[in-house]
Amino acid sequence: MESRNMDAKIASRTKAIVGQLKPLEGPLLPILHGIQDEFGYVPKAALPVIAEGLNLSRAEVHGVVSFYHDYRETPAGRHVIKLCRAEACQSMGGDELAERLLWLLGLDWHETSANGSVTIEPVYCLGLCACAPAAMVDGDVVGRLDEDAVKALAKAVMA
Repeated sequence: MESRNMDAKIASRTKAIVGQLKPLEGPLLPILHGIQDEFGYVPKAALPVIAEGLNLSRAEVHGVVSFYHDYRETPAGRHVIKLCRAEACQSMGGDELAERLLWLLGLDWHETSANGSVTIEPVYCLGLCACAPAAMVDGDVVGRLDEDAVKALAKAVMA
């Protein structure tokens, strides 16, 4: 019963967002952003509503959601860590620091911890090349990561 109520709420809110943004040229991406802003992710229950509202197939909508890594199909953790994987960060030891952080958190890319405290995602440039290796933590950029900063970050987000 609770699941049905949630699906109805998702469908209702999604329909309103589609109605508001449908007049835009190329409205699918803005609609998906609006839905993710509303729910923190793009729920599966929203896909048929979007498809119907834009006269697309569910597969087309799902294809866009699954193609772009910024869209989540499940809720993110309370903290979201985005680690830069671009060349400048790699050249400054970013790969090793990323592996260390993944190990400390017990996660792999695009995973959320079982307790919902943290989600970790790769990004391919934060524009902080002069401060490599870099990350974004809950929307705030962090440059010049090192072993101590990674340990402190893991401890902070798992608390």
